[in-house]
Amino acid sequence: MAEEAILGYLEHNDEIKDSGEFAAERNIDHNEIVNVVKSLHGFRYVDAEDIKRETWVLTDEGKTYAAAGSPEVQLFSAIPEEEGIAKDELQKKVGATIFKIGCAQAAKNKWLDMGKPLISRKVKHVEDKVKDLLLQVQQGQSIGSGDIKALKARKLIVPQTWKGYSVKKGPNYAPKRKQVVTDLTRENFQSGEWKELEFKEYNYSAKGQPLEGGSLHPLLKVRSQLKQIFLCMGFEEMPTNNFVESSFWNFDALFQPQQHPARDSHDTFFLETPSTTKELPEDYVQRVKQVHESGGYESRGYKYDWKREEANKNLLRTHTTAVSSRMLYQLAQKPFSPKKYFSIDRVFRNEAVDRTHLAEFHQIEGLVCDRGLTLCDLIGVLHDFFSRLGMTKLKFKPAYNPYTEPSMEIFSYHEGFKKWVEVGNSGMFRPEMLQPMGLPEDVQVIAWGLSLERPTMILYGIDNIRDLFGHKVDLGLMKKNPICRLGIE
Repeated sequence: MAEEAILGYLEHNDEIKDSGEFAAERNIDHNEIVNVVKSLHGFRYVDAEDIKRETWVLTDEGKTYAAAGSPEVQLFSAIPEEEGIAKDELQKKVGATIFKIGCAQAAKNKWLDMGKPLISRKVKHVEDKVKDLLLQVQQGQSIGSGDIKALKARKLIVPQTWKGYSVKKGPNYAPKRKQVVTDLTRENFQSGEWKELEFKEYNYSAKGQPLEGGSLHPLLKVRSQLKQIFLCMGFEEMPTNNFVESSFWNFDALFQPQQHPARDSHDTFFLETPSTTKELPEDYVQRVKQVHESGGYESRGYKYDWKREEANKNLLRTHTTAVSSRMLYQLAQKPFSPKKYFSIDRVFRNEAVDRTHLAEFHQIEGLVCDRGLTLCDLIGVLHDFFSRLGMTKLKFKPAYNPYTEPSMEIFSYHEGFKKWVEVGNSGMFRPEMLQPMGLPEDVQVIAWGLSLERPTMILYGIDNIRDLFGHKVDLGLMKKNPICRLGIE
């Protein structure tokens, strides 16, 4: 109906000057007229120009007073003509809001005598000019600037921008819109209708919705950079695809006693199914049992009854050093050659979750296996490695690990915190761990490890690990943050 009205009118007239007046004259909703004009303009049936007018409309409060009268007149009408009325009774009669506003406006107009015992009228009759003005605004009539200012000050009216169009014939004008088709069908050919059809033009320059590429998680960005550092230093990556390990490779092969607190269920996730492993190298198992119980290689051992059933228990690996023990054992089965290994992968510990700890996190581990290595070699490699992370100020503190001796905690000076912070752990693998594997006596292994989460949090300014890893991570963190570039000095 709206489209027919517009095209039919333009067939005999040059212009629709105002779409609002046009809609009102034909009793058509103006929004319908606007939608049709936009569509016709898009197909160039008409040319449309915007029209904007500032109008005033009533607020909800203004609509109430336009219907029931202004508060001052409601208050005046509630006062008896002769004797007056008590303040409390009047307030109860008209309500607290009408009483408060009405008193202020009526006193301003000098309509009332606000005596202490009674409120009475000063004049006999009043006109409700506010209601009259509100009705004029509601009906679209113009009022004076002073009246507008007064109503606006009382928040009874607000400005509103009216939008419409002036409409003229376009280059493709026709009294009736032609129906364009998008598909040529078999029926069109059979009926011969295809000769009369008008097809919709294709817009070959139109672009589709942009496709977002995948975004790397901050942990993966830092991990990628660390991997490149290891590769640049000549390290070979160890396979870390076994999240499930046996207690033997995770603890026993590392010369960690079976009564160690870390092997308790409060600290380690043990599996129910399958609960044990059946694949362990028996000759190596016996050598590990011997060194735990009786010692060897200039060690006294732990002097306890080593139990095979404890070594067979399956668990979620608590550190990637379990991978290192497997790799060193495989290396010992061949003629010895020096190796440099590294790994970066997930480990699991049964810990309480807080802003700095999770039950799963990533461990970075590097090791060098060669003849004649000393503690000086370890310190030198650590300086080289951490300098590539931009950490040049290092300190080392003696520590204890079951499978390394000597052991050192690694500290770096944090320029932001203005203090020394622990960044990793390191040491030389003990002979009780290496020689049962079959490695030559003059072969030493230096190793170090650190978490992936801590440097990532520092680099990205994150103070809660749960904002970095887990279901609460903001996806915008991955899309907005640039790829991390670790400084090399």
